[in-house]
Amino acid sequence: MPATPPDALLFIAPGCPHCPVVLQALSEMVKQGSIGRLEVINAAAHPEQAAALGVRAAPWTRLGPFELEGAQTPQELRRWLELAGQSDGITRYLEQLLRDGQLARAEQQLARHPDWLAHLLPLLTQADTPMQVRVGVGALIEGQAGSAELQALVPALGELSRATDHSVRADACHYLGLSGSAEAVPLLRARLEDENGDVREIAGEALDVLQQV
Repeated sequence: MPATPPDALLFIAPGCPHCPVVLQALSEMVKQGSIGRLEVINAAAHPEQAAALGVRAAPWTRLGPFELEGAQTPQELRRWLELAGQSDGITRYLEQLLRDGQLARAEQQLARHPDWLAHLLPLLTQADTPMQVRVGVGALIEGQAGSAELQALVPALGELSRATDHSVRADACHYLGLSGSAEAVPLLRARLEDENGDVREIAGEALDVLQQV
């Protein structure tokens, strides 16, 4: 649970069968002190506010940093409330979006919160990360090619380029090449002598990409 209770925003709509459940659960959290403030907006009465936040259906909930679409059980809401206060909360949120096939929403979140890019890296090192999530992570990082946020991750990617798992080393080399940073060059050159052929090949390709920047 966060030290400072997060606020919540809820969009509801007339006739929505799931809205009362979410509203009641969030209201109880306010009473218990788990949530600092709850703002409820009727999307039909204020469509401009709904459009500004990309709300397409109700219920739509923002709980701390997390935006949740559709029906949420009280248990699910409490899970996200707990994650809002944990260091890996953003990682778990982005992972869930990618698990659910919501790459576009994950891209929107990164556009709003560029610093969230760093929270993707743990997903590269977890052996149980599903392939769909790995592919999504790759798409998100590639979408940040040359950005200041990706360049700031060069040291961390350098660490991953020396990981035990050769697939992690290969991914790290690929993303180092996309960084556009000169600091990535010596890290990639070191991987040209990697014991794994795929890593050596990707490191070489990444160096070629950097030389074209």
